[in-house]
Amino acid sequence: MTTALRLALLQMNIEAGNPEANFGRLKEMLEEAVSGAKKPDVIVFPEMWNTGYALTEIESLADKNGERTKAMLSSFAKEHQVHIVAGSIAEAKSDGVYNTTYAFDREGSAAGDYSKIHLFRLMDEEKYLQAGDKPGSLTIEGEQAGMMICYDIRFPELARKLALQGAKLLFVPAEWPHPRLHHWRTLLTARAIENQMFVIACNRMGKSGDTSFFGHSMVLDPWGETIAEAGEEETILYADIDLSLVDTVRNKIPVFEDRRPALYNE
Repeated sequence: MTTALRLALLQMNIEAGNPEANFGRLKEMLEEAVSGAKKPDVIVFPEMWNTGYALTEIESLADKNGERTKAMLSSFAKEHQVHIVAGSIAEAKSDGVYNTTYAFDREGSAAGDYSKIHLFRLMDEEKYLQAGDKPGSLTIEGEQAGMMICYDIRFPELARKLALQGAKLLFVPAEWPHPRLHHWRTLLTARAIENQMFVIACNRMGKSGDTSFFGHSMVLDPWGETIAEAGEEETILYADIDLSLVDTVRNKIPVFEDRRPALYNE
């Protein structure tokens, strides 16, 4: 079983309300990500990259059942033999619009999906979007991984549930804005330390209306140490990880064995 993975996080600008521009820019960054001497094993995107937070227009802008997104990314994953954790998109379904992540394996097959459970009231998500109703998980190279989206990282119960299900990696696409950089770093670090897992968080950069986004996409190891962190510019952040470190850390400090869940139930 392969334990070493090379990651590529596409920290991109997103034009709110302009799916054509966003699909075009994403495709350019995907091609750049696989063009280097060492091709990544996993490529990760930010949250709501297809539409941004154009929520008042979201019903007309959202990708119907994710069809366009799935077709493009399934084909790309298969052509380049890479795993893709496709950030999240505005996905139009029969009962409304969801903030949804898709994942694809090296053959281009669907590997998992997740719709954001916790909707962010500060950006009016609950007025325009439907909430998901199940945690998100997938398998990468035979190892379990979890998916959360942006605001979800403020809910440690969800990350712990994924860890208890065996996740060794946690993918977090986001549109996390100024001025909460301290919260971003602290929460991601906490999720890594308390669950003894890798955390791969891809944030957008740029400005949308009066809101500016700081980037700082991050990869953290199971000790909570920062392996790689981007600045505020549009960039591709690369990082190399070894999943065997998860077992090493969990064996050294047996947090999961020392849990007393009977005392935690409300």
